Amino acid sequence: MEEDGNFREIKSLLEKFTNAHGISGFEHDIRELLKKELEPYVDTIRKDCMGNLIAVKNGEGPSIMLAAHMDEIGLMVRYIDDNGFLRFVGIGGWFDQTLLNQRVMVHGKKGSIPGVIGSKPPHVMKDEDRKKPVKLDDMFIDIGAKDREDAENLGIEIGTTASIDRDFVSLANGKVTSKAFDDRAGLVILIEVMKRLSKHKIEANVFAVGTVQEEVGLKGAKTCAFGVCPAIALALDTTIPGDHPGITKTDSSLELGKGPVITVADASGRGLLVHPQILKWLRETAAENKIPYQLGVGSGGTTDATSIHLTKEGIPTGTVSIATRYIHSPVEVLDMADIEACVSLIVKAIENVGKYF
Repeated sequence: MEEDGNFREIKSLLEKFTNAHGISGFEHDIRELLKKELEPYVDTIRKDCMGNLIAVKNGEGPSIMLAAHMDEIGLMVRYIDDNGFLRFVGIGGWFDQTLLNQRVMVHGKKGSIPGVIGSKPPHVMKDEDRKKPVKLDDMFIDIGAKDREDAENLGIEIGTTASIDRDFVSLANGKVTSKAFDDRAGLVILIEVMKRLSKHKIEANVFAVGTVQEEVGLKGAKTCAFGVCPAIALALDTTIPGDHPGITKTDSSLELGKGPVITVADASGRGLLVHPQILKWLRETAAENKIPYQLGVGSGGTTDATSIHLTKEGIPTGTVSIATRYIHSPVEVLDMADIEACVSLIVKAIENVGKYF
């Protein structure tokens, strides 16, 4: 993908959002960033009582809800020991070993301070210790505190949150890596879609929504969809490809750089079974505009679409995702070309929605 001005702008936006912090239930900083970016392109913008951000571009046609979740998975302090080390619980779906020996930002009431998730050095491990994975319950955060009182004086208390301290970095061939592409990539797509739609009149009534607490039960999407009650909806998220060692194409046929992923089913149907008219709308739009895309069928994991499509008497809903390696780790990887293709697909789909709904 050629690095033109628009490419650099989207990449810069992605860097800004992934470098920021906001775990489930504590999305306020992300919400403020999103509000600032969306305001120039919408008619109204508000926060609901759950903390969802709802931006609206008014139109007379079908109402469409575009949902991208603002939260990232993180940690929360559950105990401060006498020596000032912080024990924690995971907020969202962690594979414990990805946390070991990571740097974190601990978001205390006096401001954020750095810390590290420590572990026993190999020099003093017994043979049986080396063979056993370290469980999250046995990990701790070291902020350099002298003791519990010192930690508390630094602004740490029970319930203080922490998030991974990892910055956005470019890789080769248009790929980038960072924490929290799940789902800051969706937020960037949402912003760019609304930016492009603002440049001309469209029929659709578009609700651009940043949802809260997706990673802990799709909570914000459930309440927001009930309040907005759109005619149709799309969740914008990330999904798992099968194009790297340790996973096979039988686990996932998806690849980076092959276009956005249109979900057919996720969580083996326990999550979303996409509405057939939504699938027809997205596939035909992609084909007519020569936008590359992939079809996704997954056995594990779901998105805000699951909550949205079960709202009230039901809302026809789909999911469009970006194939992202190493999801729910500090080193997620995606291809910027897929971001651009996804934006193009959503914009074209909204422009022609009247043909389908």
